[in-house]
Amino acid sequence: MTKPVRPKRLRRCQLSVPGSSEKMIAKAATLDLDYVFFDLEDAVAPDQKKAARGNIVKALNTMKFGRAVRCVRINDTATRFCYGDIIDVVQGAGENLDLIMIPKVLDADDVLFVDKLLSQLEKDLVLKNRIGLECLIEEVEGMMNIERIASSTPRLEALIFGMGDYSASQGVSVKAIGSTDGYPGDIWHYQRHRLAIACKSFGLDPVDGPYADIQNADGYREECRRAMALGLVGKWALHPSQVFISQEVFSPTQDEVNRARAVKAAFDDALSKGLGAVMYEGKMIDIASIRIVNNVVDRANLIGM
Repeated sequence: MTKPVRPKRLRRCQLSVPGSSEKMIAKAATLDLDYVFFDLEDAVAPDQKKAARGNIVKALNTMKFGRAVRCVRINDTATRFCYGDIIDVVQGAGENLDLIMIPKVLDADDVLFVDKLLSQLEKDLVLKNRIGLECLIEEVEGMMNIERIASSTPRLEALIFGMGDYSASQGVSVKAIGSTDGYPGDIWHYQRHRLAIACKSFGLDPVDGPYADIQNADGYREECRRAMALGLVGKWALHPSQVFISQEVFSPTQDEVNRARAVKAAFDDALSKGLGAVMYEGKMIDIASIRIVNNVVDRANLIGM
């Protein structure tokens, strides 16, 4: 199966910013972060959603967000707000928008609706760059249909596990979104694992969702580590204080990068001599193990290490 060529973006941390808060939007513009998404969904009251679109359009057109990927989370496709979110934001600031995030995706048809509307807007507005899509898997139906969602369109770049709504959907009782509340182990191991496998199968980035206990930095760091161990590439931040933690945990250390580059150089030298494996620091390095090394090198290159 040939995977579509997708933009390579850093998603170590995705900072959530309410579209109704001009103050928080302005604060986000001062931060050094991989990615920011302006929320039109859960963080915005129904009577403020249309006004929030204008706030976001103004911010995208007038503020500089440095190296950050710029995204808007629209309302889900079953609501009366969805089509207006897409049209208003893309017509108003399409040239300054990288991605649209779709919440509560249940199956591939949710993605295809947004994909088709975006295609029409891009043609009509003659936009230079294609706007990418990300999907939130936060309902049990979405988790059941995750492979169809992941393969729905080449425009799709990432899937995100949204454990907040998912907790309600599956009937899991937690005191704070993203916490385990004493469960022996990772209560979200299966869901994170399945999402990571689906993403890797179709060339997407798997991302972990929010951790609501903002004061618990150790708890947030642990959830970052658990997600990273399963192959996820980043996690949401609900507050600027979480940004540094996430971007640190989802980055290799400089020692790891130096070793990976040295191992890769040794293996490439072995290949040039007709050898399929090489000993490095007492360990056998072959084509299977070099794939892990290449993952570290590729990530370091993307970060700029």
